[in-house]
Amino acid sequence: MITRAIKKAFAQAKEKNWDKTFWAFDIHETIIKPNWSEHKIPTEFYPLAKEALQLISKRKDVSRILFTCSHPNEIEKYLAFFREHDIHFDHVNGNPEIISKKYGYYEKKPYFNVLFEDKAGFDPYEDWEEVIKLVKE
Repeated sequence: MITRAIKKAFAQAKEKNWDKTFWAFDIHETIIKPNWSEHKIPTEFYPLAKEALQLISKRKDVSRILFTCSHPNEIEKYLAFFREHDIHFDHVNGNPEIISKKYGYYEKKPYFNVLFEDKAGFDPYEDWEEVIKLVKE
């Protein structure tokens, strides 16, 4: 469950005196229900996804990365759609805040602490409620 990754990220940030953690968010089957249209981006949120992302967007200790395979023109539409709903992302498909060093090469794989991705086990019908509980603490 995603809550384990969130708790670990917050604990690690406290232990290492970091001012933020980095969370990567897929769109389809994670935040938004897909419509498989070639002409119109889907805009139906999963239950509680919008509320959770609005709360996360207000946190100064979370840097949000939109992590998607969407085409560039679609990404612009998604970013505008999310902004209309008071959901904000700091980066798209990358994390320029973390540079490659001896212990990690981040030129092709961006650094993040938490991954919201259906293919990695995120369940949009169950996990958003737990995320809300954690980010309200």
